[in-house]
Amino acid sequence: MATTRKAAAHWEGSLMEGKGEVAFNSSNLGTYPVTWAARSAEPNGVTSPEELIAAAHSTCFSMALSHALAQAGNPADALDTAAEVDFQPGTGITAIRLNVRASVPGLTAEQFAEFAAKAKEGCPVSQALKAVPISLEAELV
Repeated sequence: MATTRKAAAHWEGSLMEGKGEVAFNSSNLGTYPVTWAARSAEPNGVTSPEELIAAAHSTCFSMALSHALAQAGNPADALDTAAEVDFQPGTGITAIRLNVRASVPGLTAEQFAEFAAKAKEGCPVSQALKAVPISLEAELV
């Protein structure tokens, strides 16, 4: 059965001087401010579409990797995934970097890297972002 999640954005003013907010409607996590300055320069406590993509990608990848490892009989003790999304004004999103550090008993570093690479390719968010180069660093700790 398919699920649908909802968020909404409100914007006032021009791109450069305006401001807006994004609301997480499905989860009721709250409403957060967004501005062009936070997107194209320093965040200063304000979010951006790229930060939201990074959050979605790191979470989706972690879930996909956790599932693959467990199905293979090697559940992870812990997975810590960071995602970085590069935005170039005038060009768009130019790169995504995933970095995962994990504790997975019974796997070699090479085996873990293989699982991570497959999870990167199969994660639904990775699939949705295929137009952007996505790199991966995977490390067992």
